[in-house]
Amino acid sequence: MAVWLLALAVWVSSHGPPKQVHLVIGWLWLATIAWNVRAPLRVHLAFVRDWAPAVLVLTLYLFGRGLSDELGIVSVHVTEPITADRWLFGGTLPTEYLQAQLCGVPCSRTSPPHWYDVLLTTVYVSHFVVGLGLAVVLWLRDRAEWLRYMCRYLSLNVVALVIYVLYPMAPPWMAAQQGHVPGTVERITARGWFDLDPVGTWHQRFSAVGNQVAAMPSLHAAIAIFVAVWLISRLRSPWRWALLLYPAAMSFMLVYYAEHYVVDIIAGAAVVGVVWWGWAAGERWWARRPSTSRSSVPACAPCDSP
Repeated sequence: MAVWLLALAVWVSSHGPPKQVHLVIGWLWLATIAWNVRAPLRVHLAFVRDWAPAVLVLTLYLFGRGLSDELGIVSVHVTEPITADRWLFGGTLPTEYLQAQLCGVPCSRTSPPHWYDVLLTTVYVSHFVVGLGLAVVLWLRDRAEWLRYMCRYLSLNVVALVIYVLYPMAPPWMAAQQGHVPGTVERITARGWFDLDPVGTWHQRFSAVGNQVAAMPSLHAAIAIFVAVWLISRLRSPWRWALLLYPAAMSFMLVYYAEHYVVDIIAGAAVVGVVWWGWAAGERWWARRPSTSRSSVPACAPCDSP
């Protein structure tokens, strides 16, 4: 593991944290090898076999997300989420308020960061590792649990992609650039890390691609909520409820950094609920089927509800 940690540190210092799905899963695969280096080759190749469908789905999500705004099926929604957030908060736009209170007026990504900016950017970056990292731990410990988890994790991505196609929406920073927010709202993602090369360059490169109107629902918030709910449903310690601080911090960061509106967070939570309930209902239906009718086992079906 020491060699793996050293190699990862060198990579991060040279290229920034791994963010693309193939890099994240590749590094996690190397971590499983380092963790059990004496295992036979077939054990390590089993990872490739088991994870190949997930890599395919997530790669298709990434490219589909990037192409969805090119389809032009519907126009981009700009003012509706602004109206919704102001209605929820008595006429105040949360992003505008938070940036004025925590960043300053005018707020700039390059202005001196505070300690909480470093913490919140760390939470932002964790999105690209935490969900898949937990999946790798489950793959090592319990393949049935891993399958349950991945069915839901991948479904979240697919449902989000469908909504991005049907409801493209400008995030707060884009709405501000177009003059729909009268105050000063700036995209300050990576604040606190932005001055650390190559992290700043890495974020600029990644932000320049993809679909900038894939904002409703917030997948960052949805994954954070899903991970917390999954762990809370499995753990028995009374401290498990502290895990809710993770999606709370993620949601706060997304609104403060002008990446999402509060209604995007609410929509992300709703998607988690729909996916969770959908798989639970499907698994209960499968469990009630007569054993004679289950001659073949579908990929994600024969799992008890969490």
